[in-house]
Amino acid sequence: MFKQYIGWKFVLAAIAVIIIVTTIWFVSNLSSNIRAEERKKVATWVAANRELLRASPDANLNLAIEIITNNTTIPLILTDENGTILDSRNLDSIRIAQHPDYLREQLRAFKRQHPPFIMEVDAHRKQYNFIYYGDSLILKQIRYYPYVQLIVVILFIGIVLFALSSTNRATQNQVWVGLAKETAHQLGTPLSSMEAWLEILRENEANGQIVTELSKDVDRLKLITDRFSKIGSVPKLEEKDIVLQIENMTNYIRKRAPQKVLFAVHSKETELPAMISPPLFDWVVENLLKNALDAMEGKGKIDITIDNHPTFITIDVADTGKGIPKMNFEKVFKPGFSTKKRGWGLGLSLARRIIEEYHKGRLYIKSSDTSKGTVFRILLRK
Repeated sequence: MFKQYIGWKFVLAAIAVIIIVTTIWFVSNLSSNIRAEERKKVATWVAANRELLRASPDANLNLAIEIITNNTTIPLILTDENGTILDSRNLDSIRIAQHPDYLREQLRAFKRQHPPFIMEVDAHRKQYNFIYYGDSLILKQIRYYPYVQLIVVILFIGIVLFALSSTNRATQNQVWVGLAKETAHQLGTPLSSMEAWLEILRENEANGQIVTELSKDVDRLKLITDRFSKIGSVPKLEEKDIVLQIENMTNYIRKRAPQKVLFAVHSKETELPAMISPPLFDWVVENLLKNALDAMEGKGKIDITIDNHPTFITIDVADTGKGIPKMNFEKVFKPGFSTKKRGWGLGLSLARRIIEEYHKGRLYIKSSDTSKGTVFRILLRK
């Protein structure tokens, strides 16, 4: 599924590039052709004006007049030799009336766009007029068309990729939820059998120590089964003391961690109520602590810092392990990503799901350094 999704991204990107390059090439040629046609039209318009100036009183000037009046698209500015504006056509008359500098600004723009046509007014006095012209509205629209199309293509690809990503994420969630529930279901049968055997062992007082230890393991398996069964369903949130909850889980992990690893819980508050699902929240904390232990490889320190803010609570889990490269900050939360030789890479993915979807909070890497370790942050909103 993931490789297929990546493949689709490259296919869509390639199609987008082909469309854009083809469009730019086609529009560039079209613009050049239209620009050439417009210059011919302006040349014809200039020739018609020359005809009017040179014509005798009885000459038939209908064609010249028609050519002059038919130009309704190409903007023109007529100046004398000194640059004084004598006339203009196809420009915004309202802006001409409201802004005295409008014609002068357009003239400067026209000079940059095209060389002028020179029209002889008086051969004896050697008087000449200059006709400057700009691009028509349709040429401007065609010129901007590739950029509009580029935006449309980008939006289209973005929507398609978002849809593919959402579908891929939904499929992954269904797989993980189904796996979790099936695991809980499969654990149920041997747990029932183990509880029955415990009752038989309790009948003999000589088995007291064995029964005690087995009971702890059975309770632990029950807790794991309960956690898996809650994945995919909306858990019931309860008001619990978050400080006590974290201290209990830290003590549990401390007993099972190497002796060279030190644990410390820091909180200015002795009690801090928060709405959580105790078994699922414990799972998140346990997962972060176990990841920290794996990163330190048997020695170091784990600090859990709880801070109370006006609208939220933060829990920082800091270790002195080998750190995480910045490029993997988001990858570590993706299902299947793991740096361990053994493991499915589901722990952090499920932990984020529990915090963000069930508790409406956030779980992310606050900071990481290969020489100092990593800090994971849980943010719970009040």
